[in-house]
Amino acid sequence: MPEAHAGRLFDHIHLRVADIEASKHFYTRALAAVGLGITGEGDGWFSADELFVSDDGPVTAALHFAFQAPDRATVDRFHEAAIAAGGRDNGAAGEREYHPGYYAAFVLDPDGTNVEAVYHGPVERSVASVVFSWEE
Repeated sequence: MPEAHAGRLFDHIHLRVADIEASKHFYTRALAAVGLGITGEGDGWFSADELFVSDDGPVTAALHFAFQAPDRATVDRFHEAAIAAGGRDNGAAGEREYHPGYYAAFVLDPDGTNVEAVYHGPVERSVASVVFSWEE
C-alpha cells in the first residue's frame, strides 16, 4: 500500500507582504475556512501555526503553498472565503490529476502568492498534528 508523509520537511514559512492589514484580512478568513486561525500577532506581523507573515522586507514573490483540508467541503469553503476576502481565483475547487482523490482550490493572496487548500481523499492519519512540549 502506498504511504506518504506530511508535516516533516518545513518548520515554518515566512511571507513578506506589502500591506499587513490586507494580508491579515485575507488569511484570517482563508484560515477560518480550513479550521485554523491567527495564533500570534504584533506590530507588522502575524502568525498561524507554521505560517509567519510580516511587512519587514521585500515582498515574497512566486510562492505556492497549500493548507491541508479534511474534506472536499472545506476546500470549497476555503475557495469561497478566500475570494470574498480579496483573493483572486487561480483555480476553482475540483479534482486534479496529481493522484486519485486529489481535490483542491487555488487563490492568489493580495501579493500574488498562490495559496491552495487540498483534500487528498480518504486517508488514515497516524496523528492529527505534531505537538511540541518544551522542558523547563
